[in-house]
Amino acid sequence: MSTRYVVALLLLLTTNAWAATAPLSTDRMDQVARFYVDAHQFMGTVLVGRGDDVIFSKAYGSANLEWNTPNTIDTKFRIGSITKQFTAAAILLLAERGKLKLDDPIRTYYPDAPAAWDGITLRHLLGHTSGIPNYTNTPDFGRMASWHATPAELVKRVQDLPLEFQPGSQMSYSNTGFVLLGIAVEKASGTGYAAFLKQNIFDPLELKDTGYDENAVILPHRAAGYSPSPRGDANAMYTDMTTPFSAGALYSTAPDLLRWEHALFGGKLLSAQSLTAMTTAGKGDYGMGLFIDKESGRRAFEHGGGIPGFNARLAFYPDSGIVVVALSNINGPGADEVARKLGALAHGDAVVLLPERKSIQLPAKTLQRYVGAYQFDPQRVMTVTLEDGQLQCQVTGDGKFPIAAESETHFFPLPFEAEFEFRMEKGKAVAFVMRQGNQETVHKRVSPPSK
Repeated sequence: MSTRYVVALLLLLTTNAWAATAPLSTDRMDQVARFYVDAHQFMGTVLVGRGDDVIFSKAYGSANLEWNTPNTIDTKFRIGSITKQFTAAAILLLAERGKLKLDDPIRTYYPDAPAAWDGITLRHLLGHTSGIPNYTNTPDFGRMASWHATPAELVKRVQDLPLEFQPGSQMSYSNTGFVLLGIAVEKASGTGYAAFLKQNIFDPLELKDTGYDENAVILPHRAAGYSPSPRGDANAMYTDMTTPFSAGALYSTAPDLLRWEHALFGGKLLSAQSLTAMTTAGKGDYGMGLFIDKESGRRAFEHGGGIPGFNARLAFYPDSGIVVVALSNINGPGADEVARKLGALAHGDAVVLLPERKSIQLPAKTLQRYVGAYQFDPQRVMTVTLEDGQLQCQVTGDGKFPIAAESETHFFPLPFEAEFEFRMEKGKAVAFVMRQGNQETVHKRVSPPSK
C-alpha cells in the first residue's frame, strides 16, 4: 500500500466520521457573512466543505462595482500569500524527483547571493527562518509595486541589507524567501514558475480556474479589486503581478481551493513524508508555506493572503476534514474574520457578533482601576481614561475608542471585534490581554496604578 494511499485513507476515515454527524444549519453562516458584507468589510465568496460535501457556499457583493456585476461562486480572485503553499508544494515535489534538496544552499539557485547568505538553505526559506529582509517592507515598495520586475530585481532590493538574525534562530515572515524559492523552482525544473505549476499541479489536479495572474491577459470572471477610502470603496492601487511572483501572484476560485485542499491533504500530490514536513510546525508555528494554528484548541493548516484589492483565507482542519475558504475583493479584515467564524460554526461552536455582545454597567470606582497607560507596541502606548462613566482607549497617533464591560475584567471595543482582559494584582490592573482573531498579545502597564 503506497504512502499516498495511506494519507488519503486516513483523511477519508476522518471525514466519513464527520459526515455521520447532524447536518449544520447554514442560516447562521449566511448571517455571519452578511454582517461583514453590511459593514463593508467583505464582498466575495465563501465555501465550507467537509469531505466530499459542500456544507455552505455563497457569493456576496460585486465582482465589478462600476458595472454592478455580481460575484458568483466561480469568480476568480487574487489569493495573495496563499500562493506560498503552492510554491512550497512545488519545491517538495522537485525534491521527491531528485531535482533539488531542501538543504541545498540558496547560492546553488541564486549565484548572486551575498556572502552573508552562505549558510541559508531552501529549508530556511520555506519556514521563514532565513533572516533575509522582506522586500515588501522596503520604504518605497508601494511605489515600485506598479513596476514590471524580474525575480532577481525583487531580491536585489534587499540583498545588500544585513540579515535580521542568524539563519535558523528565529522566524520572520519574508516574501523575499518565497521569491527565491520561485527562482529555485525555475532553475531546478528548467521551466518557468508559472509553467511548472500549470504542468505539475494545476492540470494534473484539474484546477481549471487557478493560475498565475497576468495583468495583460483577458481572464474571464476575474474580480476587480477595491480598497476602502474616506469617500467609500475605491479602485485598488494598480499592482504589476510580476512584483509578488511566487510569493503571491496566483488567482483561484473557492471550488478550486476546496479541490486543492482535498488533493494536497488527501495524498494526491505529495508523499506522506513531504506532507509531514510541510505540516510540521517550526519556529513561529509555521510549517512550509502554511501556518499550523490551534484555534479554540483544534489544529488548522492555514494561510491568509493580502494584495491590493484582495484579501483571502484558506484553512484545513485535519482532525475533522473541514475546509473553509473566504475570498474577498475588498481590502480589510473581513476575509479573516468570516473564515474563522465559519470554521467555528462548522465545528459546532457558538459565534457572537459585535452587535450581539451584551455589556454591563460597572461603578466608576471599579472602572478607575484600569485608568493608565499600557505599552501597546515598542513605539506606542495605549492610554485608558474614564470619561462620563465610560472607559476610552487611545493608541498613540490614533483616535479614541470606547470599550464596554462584559464582566469586571473582560471588555470589548465598540468599533471593532476584539477582547480586552485586564490582569489584576492587589486590586489594580497591571496589564491587559488583547485577543483578536486567533492572535493574543499581552500589554503591560507603564504608568503607576490609579489612586
